[in-house]
Order: sequence, then structure tokens, then C-alpha cells
Amino acid sequence: MDATGRVDAAREKLAREMRALVHDAEEMLAAASRQGGEQLSAVRERLEHSLSAAKAGLSDAEQAVLERARRTARETDEYVHDHPWTAVGIGAGIGLLLGLLIARR
Repeated sequence: MDATGRVDAAREKLAREMRALVHDAEEMLAAASRQGGEQLSAVRERLEHSLSAAKAGLSDAEQAVLERARRTARETDEYVHDHPWTAVGIGAGIGLLLGLLIARR
């Protein structure tokens, strides 16, 4: 699986875990309003588990994004070293376009 696939999978996993966390938090609030000691304890444990899973998912997503950013930076660096004049031309063209857009305002 490439970095993009890992980022997408991590994002989907994190979204599922966040939905579960919200659901468990809602149940905990409902149980607290009913003052059910056993129910509150069980929901609290589920909420803690969901929170731990969400933190782990967020960490996995962060690592995947960082890995992808490092790879992109490395590939860009290699391209610029292999094709310096092309990179200068692209940079000049982007600068010109941005200058024109800013001057229009």
C-alpha cells in the first residue's frame, strides 16, 4: 500500500473512531442523567477505550502524513537537482502569475 492509501485508510479509521467516541460520550451523558452507577461505569470504560483508539488513530494519521510530506520533499529536491533550469523556469512562471493576481486586486 502506498503512502496515499495509508493516509486514506488512517483518515477513515480516525473518522470511525471519532464517531464512536461521540456516540459513547452521548451515552455517558444520558447514563449520568439517569444516575445509573453500573451503566455509567460501563459507558465510562467504553468512552476511555474509544478515546484511546482515537488518539492512536490520530497518531497513525500524523505519521502517515509526515512520511508523505518527507517523501514529497525528497522527490522535489531530487527533481530540482536533476533539472535546475526547469525548476527556475517553473518558479519564475508561478511568481509571475502570483504577481499578476496580486496586482489585479
